Amino acid sequence: MAGNAENTLVLVFHPSLESESVANRKLAEAARGVDGVTVRDVYALYPDGKIDVAAEQAELLKADRIIWQFPVYWYSSPSLLKKWEDEVLAYGWAYGPGGDNLAGKKIMCAVTAGSTEDEYQHDGRFRATMDETLNPMRITTEYVGAQWVEPFAVYACTPDGLTEERLADAAERYAEVLRG
Repeated sequence: MAGNAENTLVLVFHPSLESESVANRKLAEAARGVDGVTVRDVYALYPDGKIDVAAEQAELLKADRIIWQFPVYWYSSPSLLKKWEDEVLAYGWAYGPGGDNLAGKKIMCAVTAGSTEDEYQHDGRFRATMDETLNPMRITTEYVGAQWVEPFAVYACTPDGLTEERLADAAERYAEVLRG
């Protein structure tokens, strides 16, 4: 994501960001330290799952770059991200007649996975790369006229696989990506 971090919106979708997350919490903290980046903990904003669509759309309008940050659950996203997409990316707003509000914006996924990067290879355990796993997000991005940006991924996010050193390195790399 070349350019500066001005007008970057990071939407964090982790159901227990403050109490259970290690990797996503550290990435969100790193993002908060970058000038021009707004971080929103969507599960904390909507613990009842009732999304304020107008508020979310207003935040998207202010952003040049949008990051969907989440842990990969069952080779997909957490349920609130899907609900958010269904409600916020509305017909006539994000697509369809008059639905060009995201056109030209850049969208990227920043994901954490419990499995290793080797497992996300064609010859690995899952027989698919992380890019392929995130293909529905890419298609959504392109469908709304936005530009897909190569995902940022942190692998082996388990107590055994994620050392403090690896976590600090991932947070630093994430902040660099957000700075552009």
